Amino acid sequence: MRVDLWLYGELSRYGNDDGEKSAFAHLTVEMPDGSTVGDLLERLGMPSDARGLTFVNGAISSMPGLYPDLEHVLPDGARVGIFPPVSMLPFHYREGAAVVDEMAKALGKLGPDGMAHDYRVHRKRRGKS
Repeated sequence: MRVDLWLYGELSRYGNDDGEKSAFAHLTVEMPDGSTVGDLLERLGMPSDARGLTFVNGAISSMPGLYPDLEHVLPDGARVGIFPPVSMLPFHYREGAAVVDEMAKALGKLGPDGMAHDYRVHRKRRGKS
């Protein structure tokens, strides 16, 4: 199967032949059928925690510190975008963002106060400084 892979910023070095970083690296990766996001990262030699936001076919599969997608099976022709940890969530994803099933389950375990866009405000609402 083929994966249409986009690596952005500092992560581009995992897709560039010379190991140098650039704005992005775009490559097609051949993988065995049934390969997972974890298999793709292993193939690239990229530690999971080196990445920030990861998208699979436009759905969020991971974000900094939350990597539930390692066992997510990639379909043939999947478009995968991996951003470095300092990347921000694009504005159009802030409300009602599509997520893969594994991410939905991980977010559900965090409860209603598990995520916030500004953790300084979030802590104050919860009575913490």
